[in-house]
Amino acid sequence: MVKKEYFKRSLALHKKTKGKICISSKFSLENKDDLSLAYTPGVAEVSRYIAKHRGAAFDYTLKSNSVAVISDGSAVLGLGDIGPEGALPVMEGKAILFKKFAGIDAYPICLATKDVEEIIRTIKIISVGFGGINLEDISAPRCFVIEDRLKKELSIPVMHDDQHGTAIVVLAGLINAFRVVRKDMRTARFVVNGAGAAATAIVNLMMRFGVPGVHISVLDSRGIIYRGRSDLDMHKKALSLKTNGGKIRGGLKEALRGADVFIGVSKGNVLIPEWVDTMADNPVVFAMANPYPEISIERARDTKIKIFGTGRSDYPNQINNVLAFPGIFRGALDARARGITDTMKLAAARALANLISKKALSEHCIIPDAFDPRVVPAVARAVKKAI
Repeated sequence: MVKKEYFKRSLALHKKTKGKICISSKFSLENKDDLSLAYTPGVAEVSRYIAKHRGAAFDYTLKSNSVAVISDGSAVLGLGDIGPEGALPVMEGKAILFKKFAGIDAYPICLATKDVEEIIRTIKIISVGFGGINLEDISAPRCFVIEDRLKKELSIPVMHDDQHGTAIVVLAGLINAFRVVRKDMRTARFVVNGAGAAATAIVNLMMRFGVPGVHISVLDSRGIIYRGRSDLDMHKKALSLKTNGGKIRGGLKEALRGADVFIGVSKGNVLIPEWVDTMADNPVVFAMANPYPEISIERARDTKIKIFGTGRSDYPNQINNVLAFPGIFRGALDARARGITDTMKLAAARALANLISKKALSEHCIIPDAFDPRVVPAVARAVKKAI
């Protein structure tokens, strides 16, 4: 269970500090000479130069090291649609993670609209001052449209972290989990509980890695997705055409029988221990719902689960986006990449997995710690090489 003291302490801390970030100056402003260099008249020459050489904004302004963290508050953590004001503390948190782990200046921007066209237009208009755009906590299927359009219409990296950051870390964890259980990912059976942004990206990246889509069963709130199900929207229809080769129908109980892996990216407390015990030998379970996982570690201990991962920092094997997005954007910004490709994502996942040595690898250690200083440099290098 989540310790309730964290909720109380966090609430008090945020009220005391009135948020988590602030602006600090790189220039010394102690006298008139300093002011003349940082502002008028000296800054006019910088502006004139950039006006003639617009690409120089990367060299003379904050653009080269800045990311906008943008949300409409429609799909926040495990809280759902809580609006832009409610999303702001989470976006601030994302900003300090960018700074702490990758030295990137990130700015929380919460938009008071859910209109797809208005969001796209707004981001395009403000993109001038940023080297990258991190989309966050935007509900599906709108998030797919927004990201796809911005990737086509902007010349800076755009990534919806709920999708791709999650998928990268999940794949890294799976690579090492399968090394531990000595199984082949190409022949294993996977169950993905959830059919939103994260689930879709996980399925797509696993398939790019080599997992046959027909070996993956995806579930939404109404059960297993299968070809021909009449209530599917466009993106779920696309999932149905490339997954569930066994044409399994039913709910989570039916999907789990004989499965090697459960990946939870939906809601907590849905994984019943008796169902887990119908899975294949040495099953891998990534229960990543927040703040409550699909099955608690206490209940998981009484099952046949061999490897257990969650999104929480107080359990081992934390499958957390913070292992991916700082390094992804660090590498993309340093290389001045125009986008983030599947090749980069696969390279990042392999780099993360390879940080765990053969000696250290175990059922309780399949993924690096978020505070491991090797993570961001390794991911950034992999991203730059993959361009």
